Amino acid sequence: MLGIIGAMDEEVSKLKEHMTDVKVTTKASMDFYEGKLNGKNVVIVRSGIGKVNAAVCSQILVDNYHVSALINTGIAGSLKAEINIGDVVLSKDVMHHDMDTTAFGYPLGQVPRMDVLSFEADHELIALAEKCCKKVNPEIGTFIGRVVSGDQFISSKEKKNWISENFNGYCTEMEGAAIAQTAYLNAIPFLIIRAISDKADDSAEMDYPTFEAQAIHRSVKLMLEMIDNISIGGN
Repeated sequence: MLGIIGAMDEEVSKLKEHMTDVKVTTKASMDFYEGKLNGKNVVIVRSGIGKVNAAVCSQILVDNYHVSALINTGIAGSLKAEINIGDVVLSKDVMHHDMDTTAFGYPLGQVPRMDVLSFEADHELIALAEKCCKKVNPEIGTFIGRVVSGDQFISSKEKKNWISENFNGYCTEMEGAAIAQTAYLNAIPFLIIRAISDKADDSAEMDYPTFEAQAIHRSVKLMLEMIDNISIGGN
């Protein structure tokens, strides 16, 4: 069983349209759609925006559905000049950019009393996603790098530059690190997939509505291709 998480309805509604044998269960104000997607056993859910929602959602998928892996699909702001609107970033690793306990001697971004600075994504899922994305979205760039998360929509150059300088991230969003940390604590593989909808700077408010639908469309194509080629426990 594969757990697929999106933060917003728009991110998961298109995938749900392709599901069969659907059973819907509501827990923690979230609707979990359990069924088959291209013949594979999946649970698709809208987590809601932000890290707390994402963490609660992820743990429910682990506890109630015993998922063998977590994939989080959605949109993000680019942190690098070469990563353009419409491109896709696959998480090599994930960090919290709004975690700061440097006063206690921890590096910026590290969760206190955890033995890792960042959470590494699954290598097999990364390789599969890269192959599938280049096949179904050949017109865009596919990048593998660090995803950074915080409970903030980044829309100023000043904040973007601060995150880039301190974390060397490829993109910034609001859920991935919570999902990655939950996966790490439960010892299951994960991957964060982000289609770039804006440049995470002063142009973000202008870009976001224009490119959101296009970014989601490419993410859905990628997910469907991955499901066709993935090996999931229980199928």
